[in-house]
Amino acid sequence: MPIILGIESSCDDTAAAVLKDGSILSNVIANQQIHEQYGGVVPELAARAHLQNIVPVVDQALAQANIDKKDLHAVAYTLGPGLVGSLLVGNSFAKSLAISLNIPLIEVNHMQAHLLVHFEKDLPQPKFPFLGLTVSGGHTQLVLVEDIDHMKVIGETLDDAVGEAFDKAGKMLGLPYPSGPSIDRLAKKGVARIDFAKPKVSDLDFSFSGLKTSILYHLRAKQKEDSQYIANNLNDLCASVQTTIVSIVIEKLTSAVKQTGITEIALGGGVSANSELRNALMANKEWNVYLPPLSLTTDNAAMIALAGAFKFEKGNFGQLHSHAQSRMSF
Repeated sequence: MPIILGIESSCDDTAAAVLKDGSILSNVIANQQIHEQYGGVVPELAARAHLQNIVPVVDQALAQANIDKKDLHAVAYTLGPGLVGSLLVGNSFAKSLAISLNIPLIEVNHMQAHLLVHFEKDLPQPKFPFLGLTVSGGHTQLVLVEDIDHMKVIGETLDDAVGEAFDKAGKMLGLPYPSGPSIDRLAKKGVARIDFAKPKVSDLDFSFSGLKTSILYHLRAKQKEDSQYIANNLNDLCASVQTTIVSIVIEKLTSAVKQTGITEIALGGGVSANSELRNALMANKEWNVYLPPLSLTTDNAAMIALAGAFKFEKGNFGQLHSHAQSRMSF
């Protein structure tokens, strides 16, 4: 397999990675702490930070891999979906580098890459066909993966993504952004004793807006009785929120397994780091579950390079006139 440089800039993480012969040689990620004070990603600030980070991140990825840029066979980058301003930074840099080195440019769908990360050379690999569950701050999808380049979304969120549900619940509980890790940590100390609403959605689609409303109304009612209700019950509230979210996801996945008869399950996306979700998946002994290493759960460029390597083998190269896509179908 070729030596591929992967570049990821779909949201607020600037990432670069080098892949050689199917193995990850480096995987560098620069996070943007500035968004914490705003309680969410500010697109303009994210784009500016990408401009500052892209060159040093790529330099570091090449140095860690001990690869000279002249040894690269192709540059793979995230075409979409994502924040347009952020995508444009990676898009422009990847094109410029590919032109300067006279090597192919490869366009990658960010969401497909979250599932293809399982095909890193040293990881256990799901067998086709398998069901992909992608859960992140911006997306929640059930995907039927028939082959490397044949994927079909069979269920997705109708409103908030699962990561948004964690963050919005966390904001109501006074937790810092992003709230998912904090809720996961505090939930381990609590008991899921509070019943929150589970939105009723047909087929395999998801909805989390009703849950958010249920949490809000519960907190308002309880705080009228006790102004310190959240502080006094924070661990149990986190446990209850997390258990409800995870149960919604598992119920939909269970329905997908019943409808398709497929028991090969691959998880992807930043929320795949959630410990309760991982435990719930592994507890089902009728499924063959593939969990990504924690280092490959969040947005990263290793997954972009891996997806790019498969496209390289088929000669599926990108075009200089391609533009960043905030939305992108499979």
